[in-house]
Parts: sequence; C-alpha cells; structure tokens
Amino acid sequence: MEEQKRYNANDITILEGLDAVRLRPGMYIGSTGQKGLHHILWEIVDNAIDEAANGFADEIDVHIYKDGSVSVEDNGRGIPTDIHPKTKVSGVQVVFTQLHAGGKFDEHNYSFSGGLHGVGASVTNALSKWLKVRVYKEGKVFEMEFHSYYDEAKKKFESGVPVAPLKDLGRKTTKHGTFVHFMPDDQVFATTNFQLSTISNRLNELAFLNKGLKINLTDERITMNEFKGEAEDDENVQLDLMGVTQPYSVTYCYEGGISDFAAHLNEGKSKLYPRPLYYKGEKDGILVEFAIQHTSEYTENLFSFVNNIPTPEGGFHEIGFRAGLTRVLNDYARETKALKEKDANLLGDDFREGLTAVLSIKMKNVQFEGQTKTKLGNPEARSPVESCTVEGIRSLAGNKEFKKAFDETIKKAQGAARARLAARQAKDTARAKNSIDSWTLVGKLAACSGRKAEDNELFIVEGDSAGGTAKQARIRQFQSILPLRGKPLNVEKKRIDQVLANEEIRTIISALGAGVGNDFNVEKINYHKVIILSDADQDGFHIRCILLTFFFRYMRDLVNAGHVYIGMPPLYKVYKQGGIEEYAYDDNELQEKIEKVGRGYLVQRYKGLGEMSAEQLWKTTMDPKRRNLTQVTIEDAVAADNMITTLMGDRVEGRKEFLARNANFNKEDAFMDKVKLKKENGDEEN
Repeated sequence: MEEQKRYNANDITILEGLDAVRLRPGMYIGSTGQKGLHHILWEIVDNAIDEAANGFADEIDVHIYKDGSVSVEDNGRGIPTDIHPKTKVSGVQVVFTQLHAGGKFDEHNYSFSGGLHGVGASVTNALSKWLKVRVYKEGKVFEMEFHSYYDEAKKKFESGVPVAPLKDLGRKTTKHGTFVHFMPDDQVFATTNFQLSTISNRLNELAFLNKGLKINLTDERITMNEFKGEAEDDENVQLDLMGVTQPYSVTYCYEGGISDFAAHLNEGKSKLYPRPLYYKGEKDGILVEFAIQHTSEYTENLFSFVNNIPTPEGGFHEIGFRAGLTRVLNDYARETKALKEKDANLLGDDFREGLTAVLSIKMKNVQFEGQTKTKLGNPEARSPVESCTVEGIRSLAGNKEFKKAFDETIKKAQGAARARLAARQAKDTARAKNSIDSWTLVGKLAACSGRKAEDNELFIVEGDSAGGTAKQARIRQFQSILPLRGKPLNVEKKRIDQVLANEEIRTIISALGAGVGNDFNVEKINYHKVIILSDADQDGFHIRCILLTFFFRYMRDLVNAGHVYIGMPPLYKVYKQGGIEEYAYDDNELQEKIEKVGRGYLVQRYKGLGEMSAEQLWKTTMDPKRRNLTQVTIEDAVAADNMITTLMGDRVEGRKEFLARNANFNKEDAFMDKVKLKKENGDEEN
C-alpha cells in the first residue's frame, strides 16, 4: 500500500495581516460583485454614522471622483492617533491593518454601533489599490497611506501595507474628524463602478434615520445637467450654465427624522391622516423610535432598522411592534365603542392594512441571522419594543389632536375585517388564504416529475403559444411550465379578497404551494427557482412588473430568499447560410455577434417567445448551462417599495418622470438606423 502523504505542522498555512481578506473576500463582504463593491464603502460610511449616532458628529461628506475612487469624511472625534500600547503603532494603523480591532467592543466609546466586528476599515483597505487617511484631531492634521501590490521578492500579494508610519503634517487646524479616500482594486472586484442610485438611496435613508444629520453626496462623474437629463438641442430647455460643468451634488438632512421618512414613503398616496404619528422611548436599555401613517391602500409596509442597519427579514423587534400595535388599537376600539362587547377583537392584519411604518431601535450586543443576516435574532428585544409601542400609541391616542387619525384607522381596520370574512365565506374555509392549496391547475401547469424543491424550476410564461413551445423544450424531470392565459391582476391597489379572485394569481399561488400574504411559508415552496419568462416588448415588461409587484407585496420572503429570477430570451438571431447562428441579448452584444458571423449575415429580431422553436428556446433561454438568468434581489427594500408604488400605483407624474428618464421604447428603431448606416458604408449584405 502506498505510503500516505505526511501531514505536519509545517503544512499549516498562517495567513498574516490582511492576507485572509484578500484570499477569501466573499467571507467578509459577501461577494466581489456590485454588492461587495458597495459593502467596502458602507464599512467606512458606517464608521462615520456611528460617530453621528453617538452624538460626536453632525455632518458627513461622500465624494465619488472621476477616476472611480471614493472618499468619506466626518466631523467626529477623529481616529485615535496616539501609539497603541500592545502593537506599538498608531491607532490609525491598527484600525486599518488589524482585523477585529476597533473601539466598539465595549460601551465606553460607543453606546450603539452598526459596526460590531472591527473588520470594516481593515477590509476596505485590504481590497483597495490604495487608501489614504487624514485625521483632524486636537488642532493637528495627521496623514497615512496604504498600498496593495504584488511583491516579486516574496512571490505574494501584499494587502493594505502602510507606505510610511502616521505623519503629523505640522499644520494647525480647527477641524476635527476623519477623511478616508480609497480606490477599489479591479483585480478583486468584477466591476469598480459605484452606482450613484445605490449610494444616494442608502445615504438618504441614513439621513432619515439620524435626525438632523447632514449628509452631502458629490459625484464628479456626472454633471448636474446630465443628471437632470437636459439636452442642449431642446429649445424649450433653459440650461443651467453652472450645471454644464458642475458635478452632481445633493444634500440630505431631515429635522423630522423617521417621521419625515414615513411621509416620504407615502408621497403621492391617499392618506387617512395628514402627517405621520411619531414616538420615541426607551425600555431596558433599548431605544425605540417609530413613525406610522395609514393610507387608503391595502398592503402593509413596515421598514425596520437596528442601529441604522436595515432588517428586511424582520426579527424580534418587528414581532414586538406588531403585537403592541394590535393590542393597543383593540383597546382603543373597545374604549371608543367602535367594538361592542360581543364583537371579537380585530386581527393584526386588519389594523396593518394600508399601514406605512418605520421602526428604528438601538441596542447593544446585536445578533443578526436569517438568509442574508438581516434578521434581528435577539429575543430580549421583543418585550421592550412591545412595551414602548403600547406606551407610545396610548399617549398619542390620548391627544385630542390625533383622535381623528385613530378613528379613521379603526374604520379602515373594520373594513379590512369585513373583506377578510367575506373572502373566508366565499372559499368556505377557516381562512381564505389557507384554502388556496386545494385549487386545481388542470390544463394549466405542466408539472415536473422531480420531488426535490431545491432542484425544481417553475417557468411562468406569457401566453399559450409560448407556453406550448416551453413545454416541448423543457426537461420534464425538473422544469415545470405555467402559461398565463391573460394578464394577472395589478395587486398594488387591491385587497386580499380581490387578489384571490384573480384566476392567474390563484394558479401561481397554488403552483408554489406555500400560501400567500402573512401565511406564506417560504420553506414549503415547490420550486427553488421561479423564473418569469415574458416577451421582450412593452406588454412583456408590464407582465413582469405585475408579477414582481405580486411577489414583493404578498410573497416577499420568496424574493428575500433569492428564489425569483427573470429569464432573458435573446432579442436577435444573427445567422447566415451554412448553419451558423449566434444570439444577442442586447444591442451592444448584437454588434459583437455581427462581427463574429461576418459578411453575408442576416438578422432576425424576435418579437416574442412564440417565434422561437422549442430547440431555440431551450438552447438560448432554458438550458441551465447556457441561459442568462437575472436573480431578483432586494438590496434596498425602501427603494424597491418606492419604485413599485411609482410604476404600479396612482402616482402618474412620478411614473411619467421615471419613464422619461429610463425607458427606451425605440431600441429596434435605433438598431434599424445602425443597419441603414452600415448599408450605406457597404458593410452589410442584408
């Protein structure tokens, strides 16, 4: 028998300094895509926010430069510059080169903190080409720089190495705070292009959550006029001459805090009372702050945060808030005789119909769990949040100024209860939503034979024609096809009983087999990939929006868990005699495919999935080895809610503005213009 390879202590590799981050960045920032790129920015922003949240800063500047680098500056206390007693180097060097080093592990410097693990600044440094720090402290200016590079002598990559020790620049200043400027490393990240919309949405959210905090955002990559979408050749547009060269800049500051946040979320909606109800309290060392406002709509929108960190998966703080709200509103209904002695209590669902709420708590020793570590796992948070909610609602209800608001809330809840009972009676079950599993799908769903949900895929296809082709193309063992015979209901403005009355929606609920609304249980789903496959035209886009709205409103955990996808059929087939075929999924790729196929090519523009053969549909759209799928994620639940309200609700002006800025319904015409241009140049034979 061959001697086994010896395994000794010298076979164990010790990753020193920041090497571990460089080797396995996903362990620290989740991914090396867009999410991970923005994560290293949030680590620095969160440090500045922690200074503000603990009362040491009131202004933060975030600056995106033309070269793609970004800086964050705050007017807080400044990172410590004195020598650390154990490491014998400056506090700045410790913070940016040592994992699990920071001032947030005890309660002396920070009462509450979003950065808990001491890896933020050092991880950002490790994954940057270079990083510069300037500290304004005690009348002095200090500076330090770090570089990442490949060391030829050591034959290894050195991450976040100090160029020199922290230097006192010898300048006097009245400023105080920290300035951090870094360039993400393109050898680490798939893209180093920061998204302005992602950054602005998050900074706006942070400004709401920190009352009175001023956050300035500047992006040198775009001018004010470019952002506004103004065109020089439009005679009706009066160009801002400064805006021609002035970088895009915006300031977020809200003296009303989360009360302004709730009002912002309800902008353009019909409201039961004019301004949000706000309360702030403390119980057992947990600070609780909430703002609520009811609208005439039918879905609940609760956005919760712990130490400024979004918790879209909820947790014990949300459980406490909902329980307290239900209890105290039932008490109010009894006290005002809206509920008679013989009447049963209203359900929490009834009170939360049309509710927009922002819940923000601050606590120590936070534990996150869930699919994406955005669920509060501290059970001790439930009782204090519930107590503060009861206390806060009672104090607000006792104010005569808000009596009408509470009376309208009770009326709406009673209407919701009547609709709930009507739905239950119509379905002749204990609860309407639990009866869905018994609905039949005969003649609609072409089910797969596999029984493992984690392997199974459900294609929701537009129309019987495309559905028939998809059924021929699929692999029956794991792919199911559900054709939609008509447009599903836009659920944005509908109650649950109206939603359940729509046949197309019912078939989707039944196919997934996991319930709907508050009864939805993501662990019971029949498919781990739910793929929306619609035509690449306006109707197809509309159907996609309708389905995503339904999933977001009534099956949000399905999206949070990463089970929803958009199938991406090709827009064009480029081919020529001899059996040469190439497929292009957008206009840019089309040009690449044309060059690849060469002279004598022909182009087919697909109007819909029904134009494709089963073989083509499988090869381009359904084959797991070759298809293009886009996973639907909710990085920012607030932005997602605002977008759905804009596109699918009654905000006509907001919808027009969005479409004017983002939509392009003339892509085919633009393509044809290019084709004609190529003809004139003699490069095309079609």
